[in-house]
Amino acid sequence: MNSNSVTAQSVSAHAAPDQAVVTYQARIHVTLRPSVLDPAGAAVETGLKHLGHAGISGVRMGKYIELKISAANEAAARQQLDQVCDQLLANPVIENYRFELESI
Repeated sequence: MNSNSVTAQSVSAHAAPDQAVVTYQARIHVTLRPSVLDPAGAAVETGLKHLGHAGISGVRMGKYIELKISAANEAAARQQLDQVCDQLLANPVIENYRFELESI
């Protein structure tokens, strides 16, 4: 994906010049789908056991991303974030994502 497509999508989600624009803080969590093996999680789990931390299992690794997004309303912000996650932040074949929005 080139930077022009991101710019075009960003502009289309913004309000018209005469509408108010709301800025949101987005917190995005990206995790591997449960059916996908997680070698990084397994390595961390093994490391924890070697350090003497018993009783820890099922370690899964993921990504946490924070960003600010400006849009006409929360629905437009959510729609744009779905596109951003599907196109760049997460691999929809092997990862799930969820996000929270807070107006700032």
